[in-house]
Amino acid sequence: MFVTSSGTGVGKTYVTTALARGLGNADRPVQVLKPVISGFTDADFPESDTAVLLAALGLEATPENIDAMSPWRFAAPLSPDMAAARESRNIDFERLVAFCRDRVAGHDGITLVEGVGGVMVPLTGSQTVIDWIAALDCPALLVVGSYLGTLSHTLTAHGTLAARGIDVSAVIVSESEDNPVDLTETVDCLKRFLPQTRVYALARGDNGFLDDKAFLDSLGAK
Repeated sequence: MFVTSSGTGVGKTYVTTALARGLGNADRPVQVLKPVISGFTDADFPESDTAVLLAALGLEATPENIDAMSPWRFAAPLSPDMAAARESRNIDFERLVAFCRDRVAGHDGITLVEGVGGVMVPLTGSQTVIDWIAALDCPALLVVGSYLGTLSHTLTAHGTLAARGIDVSAVIVSESEDNPVDLTETVDCLKRFLPQTRVYALARGDNGFLDDKAFLDSLGAK
């Protein structure tokens, strides 16, 4: 399952963490990959997405575990292609895809791959996150916010994924700090425009349904 979003800072890591813990609590083997991360520095590591995800799996933040989860790390808090360029580096797209495939093949259970930024964030000079998802040929979980403008952003992201033939298992509306309307109104509107897709509301500080057996089963996490 590839956890992606309509943009940055809307709750991908929160959702991925909750799913990992839910699967673990249900005694289902799970591994989490966050292969590409920008804005990563040793000083800020404790607050990084990689640190949060390792903790959710009960893994120590050793250099080996960090490398295994996030081999492509960049200091600048920019799109991966820009962050890599600041360090005179680049992301080898084929190596990135092969890394994910190898880890999936070597794991007897569920693999959650958390992306970086939104579905169209550039990874290289010619490839974006959606190319990565398509290359892995796996379903996507689309995490979005409830801020003003999210309806257009969500429908655009969903439509872009669908146009590439990517199965969107569900849309999770993670409640933003500032909301123009009640969370349920946003969810109800999205359900009208996405009648074939499950749309869930995720209130701030409440991840109850993310570790519910029925929800996990609905995503094919069996």
